[in-house]
Amino acid sequence: MVAATPEWQRMVVLAPVWVIGAGVVGAVLILLGRAAAEGWRDSAHKRMWLLAFVGLCGLVALLTYLGITIPNTESPPS
Repeated sequence: MVAATPEWQRMVVLAPVWVIGAGVVGAVLILLGRAAAEGWRDSAHKRMWLLAFVGLCGLVALLTYLGITIPNTESPPS
């Protein structure tokens, strides 16, 4: 019965999951960062990389400001 367990016991049981999950996320970010750095170094169009990154950040900021959200397709409409 999970609901009857104290909160600290649940946290102790789930601690390895959080540590492993954080490690996996960190490893993926490191690998993607290294790949992007290598692509940047080998690229002859460094300005295009920078322009694409700034454009992507600007697009995310604009869509966030406009309040556009991604629809949730898993839950039925109310």
